[in-house]
Formats: sequence, C-alpha cells, structure tokens
Amino acid sequence: MAKTYDFGLVGLGVMGRNFILNVADNGFTAFGNDLDEEKVNALIDEGGDTDKVNASTEAETFVASLSKPRKIMLLVPAGKIVDAVIDNLTPLLDKGDIIIDGGNSFFTDTDRREAKLKEKGIHFFGAGVSGGAKGARKGPSIMPGGSKEGYKEVKPIFEAVAAKYEGEPCVTYLGPKSAGNYVKMVHNGIEYGLMQLTSEIYDLLKNAGGLSNKELHQSFDSWNKGRLHSFLVEITAEIFAQKDDLTDGDLIDMILDKAKQKGTGKWTSQNAMDLGIPVPTIDIAVSMREISALKEERMKADALYERPKPEEVMKRALIEKCEQALYFAFIMTYAQGMHQLADASKEYGYELDLGEIAKIWRAGCIIRAALLADITKAFKADAELPNLLLAPSFVSKVKETVNAARELVSYGATNGIPMPGLSNALTYFDAYTSSRLPLNLIQAQRDYFGSHTYERLDREGTFHTEWEE
Repeated sequence: MAKTYDFGLVGLGVMGRNFILNVADNGFTAFGNDLDEEKVNALIDEGGDTDKVNASTEAETFVASLSKPRKIMLLVPAGKIVDAVIDNLTPLLDKGDIIIDGGNSFFTDTDRREAKLKEKGIHFFGAGVSGGAKGARKGPSIMPGGSKEGYKEVKPIFEAVAAKYEGEPCVTYLGPKSAGNYVKMVHNGIEYGLMQLTSEIYDLLKNAGGLSNKELHQSFDSWNKGRLHSFLVEITAEIFAQKDDLTDGDLIDMILDKAKQKGTGKWTSQNAMDLGIPVPTIDIAVSMREISALKEERMKADALYERPKPEEVMKRALIEKCEQALYFAFIMTYAQGMHQLADASKEYGYELDLGEIAKIWRAGCIIRAALLADITKAFKADAELPNLLLAPSFVSKVKETVNAARELVSYGATNGIPMPGLSNALTYFDAYTSSRLPLNLIQAQRDYFGSHTYERLDREGTFHTEWEE
C-alpha cells in the first residue's frame, strides 16, 4: 500500500514551503501541491526525506497521498484563486475531509465557502497565520475559526507548529464561521496602526532631535528591553543598523517613502465603520499609506509651501517623551482593535474570548508585544470588559504616559511634523474619556434641517422642534 501523509498544503511559495517544513520538523508527515514544478522540487530538495515531506503538481496525486480524514491547508492569494483551488479539490474529496484557508481572506468569503462545503459534508475553516516567512518556519501565531469538528482533527498539528509563549502554543479555536479570518483581519489593522506610530516617532527623533541612525538604533534597542518590548520595536532597531549593499550609507536612508498595502488594514477600517466602532489610529494608518503613494504630488506641494524649522529640543528629554508617547499610543491602538473584536463577536455570533485572542498574540505574530500579557490579564479578569481603557490595571499606564503624547502632538503641529497616528490616538483617548461631547449641537443641526429628532438630558423619549428661521 502506498504511503500516506498526515497533512497536505496547497501553495508552495515562501510561506507555504516554510509552514510545511515546520509541520515535518514537529513529527508529522506532509505533502505539498503547487502548479509550479520548480516550487515542488524546491520543497522536496529542502525537505531532504520524501518519507517526511513530498510534493506533486498533480491534484489527484496530492489528494490520494493524504491519510483520511484529509487535512488540506491552502496558502494561496486571497480571492478568486482560493475559490478555484477549492473547486478543483472538492470532487476529489470525501465527506469528513477538511479544507483550511490559511490566507488573508475577507471574512464574508469564508462564511460563503464554509456554507457551500458544509452541504457537501466537507469541513472548512479559515485560519489566520501571522509571523511572516520566519514565523511560518519557526512558529507562527495561528487564528482558526469555523468547523469546530474539523479543527479537532488538525489541533495536534497546529499546536505543535505554533509559536510557544512560556510553553503554551499560540493557537486556539476562536469561534464559528469566519471568526479566525476576522480576528486576523483586525490583527492586521492593529499592525497598520503600530507601524504608523513607530514611523512617526522615528520621524520626530530624526528631524526634531537630529538623531543619527546609530542613535536611533540605540534608542529603539533600549526600548525593546523595557515595556515597549515587541517584534516591531525590535526589528525597527535592527533596521537602523542595516548597511546598504549598493552604497556606503545606511539602507534606511535609501528606501523610497511609499508604503504598500494588501487590503486587510482597509477592510478593518471599513468594517469598523459598518459596526459603528471608532478605530481612528487604524483609519489614519491606512490613509497615510495612500498619501505616501502620491509621491510626485507631495514633492510639488512641498515646493509651494514653507515648513517651519523645528525648534531645538534636548535629545535625552525627547527620547524619553517619545518612549512614553509610543507606549501610550500602542495601548490606544490595541484598545481600538479589541473594542472592534468585542462588537463584531456580538454582531456576527463569533463568541470570541478576547483574553484568549490576546494570549495567542503574545508570541509568533507581527504584533506580539510584552503589552499583550497585560491585555490578556485584563480580559481574563473581566471577560465582558467593553474597552481596555476601563481596565483598572491600565488606568495608571495611561495616566503616566498621556502627557508626553500631548507634548509631542503639540510640538509636531507647531513645527510642521505630521503625526496623525499619535494625534488620532490622543484624540480617541480624549473623546472616549469625555463625559460630555459637543454632539448635542450636531443633533440640533440634524433636527433643524432634516427633522431627524433628538433626545434630551432631562426626560425620556425623542423630540422635534419647529426651529425659527
């Protein structure tokens, strides 16, 4: 009888190849599939032992090589390609087999696919995978949601390959339907926010503080040893130390200031608006990538308008304030993302445990940070916590750092240094913590021009006024 393999994976690009090798490293046999023969051969060569890792370009050979129930993961680009692969595999599968979408699929597509495959008796779930190529190889954070029965079959493999935090695997079943892809989407939105904030602090330190790349490296490296310990702060420190292979300078100074995006940040922002949940730090992070794409227009505009020369500041004092402000803004960004997850859980019936989500983000993923251990504790202490800012353990953290954010936002505005991420984080905090906002005027305006009615402070019900012109 021909040998069968424990796990199958379609899509042998860098992520797919690294993930399947990770599976093989952890005691499971794996079989890959890709239409590109070079990628198939590359996997076989790197795997080194076809009894542990093998691959084929043929879908029939691939499916026939898997033990039942077949466990097949897709790591292909989101969209029509996912549907095409599923349509190609489905006639070859049996009831009880499992398909896992490991890409960044939009959550409503996952709901549609699960319903379609359920009719055929095939289990389907989406599993967000975070950590990049290195994470896929050494241990990512995995966010599965969908068929609970299907996940039980894959659970031993996922727990083996996932990153570990103090011995605990950074993976857990998150909930029904598209819970996994939705959580990964918001994860990526938070990632957008954190990256924008980090870039703004870099800009401030470089242009206002005059820090060299060596000093920037030292500052971020020092922060990474403290409460800002995180993957993004860690790699930022390393980036400033990277020399350029093509010139005698540092690589960071040779990189074009146009940032790309794949859409998940935009989806987070759009869906938050649909839900009525404010995520302004994520919103502006998406917008700033779009503004960055307007390079030629920005250069023309720069020549038309004078920019203030930044006032001199003490380096040491600026570095300290930047650390405090970045910590404050990181908290605001996580708070916004967790708030969106909490509301989406109710709206879509995901039954999310926010403490468990923060827990599996503590290692392996792009937004892993020491702060997540505190976030985990906050939601474990109060599973119904509506917003991180209401957690007693976070009140002192915010109070200690908010004034630094105020000072830097004020400095940036006065000196022509754009700080939209930090500014939006501060505005979010000030608005969320205000018991009274000026929106009573907006309600009056709406009633004036559109008879939309309003509510009152002194009595129940809705009211309309015939306003005097």
